[in-house]
Amino acid sequence: MIRFFDILFSFLGILFLSPVFLFLYIAIRLESKGGGFYKQLRVGRGGADFYVYKFRSMRIGADKQGLITVGGRDPRITRIGYFIRKYKLDELPQLFNVLKGDMSLVGPRPEVRKYVEHYTEEQRRVLSVRPGITDYASIEYVDENTILGQAEDADKVYVEQILPDKICYNMKYIEHRSVKEYFKIIFLTIWSIVH
Repeated sequence: MIRFFDILFSFLGILFLSPVFLFLYIAIRLESKGGGFYKQLRVGRGGADFYVYKFRSMRIGADKQGLITVGGRDPRITRIGYFIRKYKLDELPQLFNVLKGDMSLVGPRPEVRKYVEHYTEEQRRVLSVRPGITDYASIEYVDENTILGQAEDADKVYVEQILPDKICYNMKYIEHRSVKEYFKIIFLTIWSIVH
């Protein structure tokens, strides 16, 4: 049933938000060199790699300077990038990932292989379900970039503190996975963005 809602909502989202997609794509292209979209290899269900799609919020080649975005003023982020990240608009192209079946609207956020390698056997349970656009961890860590921006070693703080905590939130969804929980998380996500 969850897959049915994923297909329905992602299709309707792409259809109705297509003018927004076009506007953001043009705005990104006008501000900085490079394409309007960005894709990055992430780890999905069963440990399989897939490309996650986003609107590009950083300058071309910025990911080679580190995988973690730090602080509210990371110099790699473009002006339009700050705006689309603030309102999570950079995640909209993941509706195509949902439609394809790589992702769900709700589920653990997919990580890059570098961080999945740190998972314990128990933590690898997050790979038993489709990764999602949003989950409890996304809601709780809405200010993650600010936290990392204040850390001396952002990578260490992410691996040793934030990542294990996020996985605990992921487990909460996995252990209570249902249509009711699915809609609850979607509602809480919308509320956290507009509130």
